[in-house]
Amino acid sequence: MTRAKSREETFDHDWDENEEDTQKDKYLTFHVNGEDYGIEIRFVTEIIGIQKITQVPDMPHFLKGVINLRGKVIPVMDVRVRFGMPEKKYDERTCIVVVDIEGTVIGLLVDQVQEVVDIPGSQVEPPPETSRGRHSPFLQGMGKIGDEVKILLNVEQLLVDEELRRINNAVWESKK
Repeated sequence: MTRAKSREETFDHDWDENEEDTQKDKYLTFHVNGEDYGIEIRFVTEIIGIQKITQVPDMPHFLKGVINLRGKVIPVMDVRVRFGMPEKKYDERTCIVVVDIEGTVIGLLVDQVQEVVDIPGSQVEPPPETSRGRHSPFLQGMGKIGDEVKILLNVEQLLVDEELRRINNAVWESKK
């Protein structure tokens, strides 16, 4: 015998589908080293200005440390360094884009946040191949908006499983 769904359960289910639809094809765009990048808005939890970053030993070089965000310890990754670009002194335009990657919350340091844009799937080209003849795992595609191209990042691939484990361990240790 199957149970009929309550009105609240039906409403919650419909709301989840509608929320997903409103985020489809939406990307938060930002600058890093003079180029325009985008990540799917569904991963973004908030955007904050630069703040004091506490260094944590034995972390990958692109993880600058952790911040205290309203009592929660959040690791911070410098996107420039992650992509092998030169470091830049942080300024008033530097932002931390806080994202949730499979339950792991991490801040992405970017030069400047731009805006949220719609890029339909029909306007996304596959990423170019690297010099090794493969696609970079960091790239989701190349989004076309008018005459501009946004490099769309696969935020889930910015950290590999080993790095996620190290980050979680470091955050856990810093809470002791």
